[in-house]
Order: sequence, then structure tokens, then C-alpha cells
Amino acid sequence: MQHVLGYQCTLCGAEFPFGPELLTCPLCGEKGILDIRYDYSYIGKHFTRESLQANRDNSMWRYAPLMPVRDVGQASFLRIGWTPLYKSHRLGDQLGLKQLYIKDDGLNPTASLKDRASGVAVAKALELGYDTIACSSTGNAASSCAGNAARMGLKTVIFVPERAPQGKVAQLLIFGANVISVKGDYRQTFELSKAAIEKWGFYNRNAGINPVMVEGKKTVALEIAEQLNWQPTDWVALSVGDGCTFGGVYQGFYDLLQLGFIDRIPKILGVQSFGCAPFVEAVREGRALRPTQENTLADSIAVGVPRNPVKALRAVEKSGGHWLAVTDEDILAAMRLVGSTEGVFSEPAGATGLAGVVRAVEQGIIKPNESVTAISTGSGLKDVTNALRAAGKPFLCEPDIKALEASGRIS
Repeated sequence: MQHVLGYQCTLCGAEFPFGPELLTCPLCGEKGILDIRYDYSYIGKHFTRESLQANRDNSMWRYAPLMPVRDVGQASFLRIGWTPLYKSHRLGDQLGLKQLYIKDDGLNPTASLKDRASGVAVAKALELGYDTIACSSTGNAASSCAGNAARMGLKTVIFVPERAPQGKVAQLLIFGANVISVKGDYRQTFELSKAAIEKWGFYNRNAGINPVMVEGKKTVALEIAEQLNWQPTDWVALSVGDGCTFGGVYQGFYDLLQLGFIDRIPKILGVQSFGCAPFVEAVREGRALRPTQENTLADSIAVGVPRNPVKALRAVEKSGGHWLAVTDEDILAAMRLVGSTEGVFSEPAGATGLAGVVRAVEQGIIKPNESVTAISTGSGLKDVTNALRAAGKPFLCEPDIKALEASGRIS
């Protein structure tokens, strides 16, 4: 791993040599989340725009030179990444934007962006000789872990809060996971998974503390930049839960800036629900994060105690971005909006970034002459109950053409 220099603690700044299973800073404990540091000079000798243009591997593994994993046969994995980046036909104009793009990561193998981290988790577990991976999750990380592990013959032990949507639980069970439904919130679910991992020695896929997971999630930013011919939009917007995905988006653009692939990092818009907005509240009040209630229908971002706060806060600060909260009603409206105008079916957390774009435009945070990429982090099929809340019910009609005509439904 000549391209990896080592780890650096995001709290105390201490540096450590790269080791396969160092999760957090030995000096700062669990809150000492680590960055993985790369030798960009070495990487740049072999990894260029031209080499990517010639690369026919249309998956996230085209960016393997920027990931801390060895080749363990990733060609046999589920095909993760290289999801479509749609240029808006109508919605951007409707919002008064210079241009709007929608990155549909709900088209990953298990229907969420979390496949990117889980692919790296499976690769690392295979590299280190594990036979079982474990994690806690509100749903998407769990199902992605189970599906990607099943493909490569690994077992999974998954901890989810009791409130996890049934669509995601169904995925877990179909993928053969040992599912532990915890009678509690996400914080209690995480603590139980942590204790179980320590007791039984499973590979730890918990993205909030495992620094390797960010390296998979950042590939969504690498793709956005490449798909836009290395001219990213002025803004990139997405929802925030634990902070890991959000930090990963910044890291991806940072890597490309260091390599000279892009000349700036887009401003990053972090969007939460008012019902669970620890980042937004902390920034607004100028204080440290505090535990909050997990009172939002967007289950994927219902994280009252984020495990990766430093990387998330850094993403907004260093990019010149912004934090914003929206209501659950805003989220449902964004689900309808992106579906009816652009044909993208987003789950609540997947549409939260777009809901934030709508509010940011209204508040003058995003200007009319600016361009935006909104990341849809998960498919609406993950949470059909809330999709129906957003869309409403179909019209029930007698099987008679006169009844249909009299209804006025068709004109």
C-alpha cells in the first residue's frame, strides 16, 4: 500500500502508521475519528484523467488507486457505483437555477449509496480473513452490508432499531442476515452492536467509526466530478445522519483537488430534518453537538448522536457550504417533486437534499445563477409507506367508461 501514508486523528492531529484494523485514535478514544492520508504524488504517477478515460470498469472500483484496499477479486462483487447523473429537464428551471443535476444512487445493487461503503467493508474483511461482518444501522447500511456480503460468501450480524422500515428489514432477511431488532433508538442499537462486535470479534462495518468506510462513500463525489467532465457544480446537496457520507463527499472532492483533476471544491449543503437536526442546531447556536430526538420520517438520517461529527462539520466549513433543516412535509413534497418532474423515485432521506435545495433557493443561500447537484441517496422502494404518504391514493373507479368520464379525472 505505497499510496497510503497513514492515519491522522481529526481531534488531536496525531499521526499513526497505516494498520489494517485501527478504527479510532488510541489517544482520544472513540471520538477520535481518523482520516486516511494518501501520497498524492505517488498516486498521480499512475492515476490520471487519461487513465480513467481508458478504464472500462464502470463501477466504483475504477477509483481503487484512491482506496485503502487490496485487490481481492472485486470484479466478482455486486456492481456498485457509476450510477446515473441526470441533467434536469424541468425542475432546475422551475426552481430558477442555472442548472440542476440529480445523482441517483438509489440504483446501486441494494438501492442506496451505502453500497459504496459496504463494498469496501467486504473487500477489507476478505483481505483480513474475517468470515462475519457486523454493523448497526437505521436500515440502508444494514441491507447493503448484508447483500454485498452474501454475494462474496460472508455472514452478517445486523442490528437495527425496532422502527426500521419493513422494506429494509425484508432485504436483510432475504440476504440471509442474522437480524437483531433492538427495542430502542439508534444510539442504543449502536451500543449493542459495539458490545457484540467486541465480544464475538466480527469485522466492524460501523461507518461512524471505521475510517475505511468513508473511502467507499467518497466515490460518489469522484463520479460526479468525472461525469461533469471535471467541472463540478457550484453546490452539492445531500442529507446528513451520522456524518460519514457527508464527510466522504467532501473527501472525494478534496482528493481530486490534490491530484489537480479539479480546480475547486463545490460548496456542500448539509440538510437535516427539524425532527432530528443535531448538526443544524449546534451550528446555529455556536456550540458542540448534543444528543437530540430522532423524530423524523426520514429514518436513514434519524441519528440523534452522530458518530462522525468532525468530518461532517469540516465539509461545510472548508467548502464554504451551509447547514439547513427542513420539515418532514418539505421532504414529502420533494419526493413528489423529483418523481413527477424527473422520474426519480427517492426515499425520504434521499429527497431531503433536494428539499434543502428548494429552501436554500427561497432563502437566497443558493443564487439563481448557480448550479447544483442533489444526491438522491436511496430508492423510494425502501420505504413504500412514506412514498404513499407523499403521493396519495389512486382514484378508485367502477369498471365503466361513463363512470370514468363523469369523474372528471381525464380531460
